[in-house]
Amino acid sequence: MAYSDLTIMVDERDDLFYTRAALQAHRPGEGRITVQPTPTSGSPAALAHDMLYGLGKRLAPGPNSADVWLDSVNAAWLAAAAWGVATGVRHVVVPRAHLLTIRRIDQLLAWRELTGTQLTLLWQKAPRALPPVLGRVERRISGRDQFEALLTEPGPIPARPSFPPVPSTAGPAAAAVAAGQSPAPRPRETRAASLRPGRPAPPCTGALATAQLVQAAPALEITSEEAASLAALAHPLIAGALSVLAFTRAGLGSLRSTRDLDITGDVSAIKLHGVGHRYCPLHAVPAWARPLLAGARAHHRLTGRPPGDSVFAPVMLAEARHLRAHAGRLPRLDLTRPADILVP
Repeated sequence: MAYSDLTIMVDERDDLFYTRAALQAHRPGEGRITVQPTPTSGSPAALAHDMLYGLGKRLAPGPNSADVWLDSVNAAWLAAAAWGVATGVRHVVVPRAHLLTIRRIDQLLAWRELTGTQLTLLWQKAPRALPPVLGRVERRISGRDQFEALLTEPGPIPARPSFPPVPSTAGPAAAAVAAGQSPAPRPRETRAASLRPGRPAPPCTGALATAQLVQAAPALEITSEEAASLAALAHPLIAGALSVLAFTRAGLGSLRSTRDLDITGDVSAIKLHGVGHRYCPLHAVPAWARPLLAGARAHHRLTGRPPGDSVFAPVMLAEARHLRAHAGRLPRLDLTRPADILVP
């Protein structure tokens, strides 16, 4: 059975069967989540927060929390879109959609357009109450058999980026890699050539080209509790940045120059940069951190920023107070260290 990207399940009698089936269908590992709207919440970003919760993310509580910037509607929905894309969510089920305002229905539809995810709304009210934006939806179903079939079908392939490597403009090594050739060996790729006074630093190769020349440094270990705390962070840039600091123990300043092209296509390695690119080590990304860096990269790409821009620049503003506020989740992570990578 083939379904359109938007399906409305009409449950005029508000049968408990459909709500139970929707809740049981929540299986993130299979690319399907159920998002339960928070009733009577007046926060403009409330539904985006519900989406983040369905994606396994938890906002820090309190009016002055480290996640206060996710009270912004655009920031919250962008974070939810990045996580949805990075984790391969392909089907979202929303019970009790008849309680949503027109504005929040519009937000859901915009999120679906951005992520390419299949969306199913349970309209547990008479269909004549459907707003015009939903009344025009062609795919409308009713009945237990149809709903169960919808929840068990694999669904569409999501518009999930494969994170292809971005071409680097850093010279013959990158060109050789792009052409599928073995680049000529160089003695110390992670150190830039000597610079004459007044000369700008040469462009630094991305992670793909560097990985052909040097072996990535192994990731430092963290506890499973620390990894779980990082995975639950709501903002993908915060989660990605802190994960890098956790498995590299690099200084906070090392994130300022991290570009999209400094992360390999399979998110298995990341390249960090020192001042003047005098020391730019390549680090292996542990399995637990790959979804977090994938979320950060998805966030970067969804904003339409070029691959040469810093991925983490938005969280480095105002002395990186959002990063520092969340760093308490990792007691061993010291963000007071010198800002630059030191040459060993």
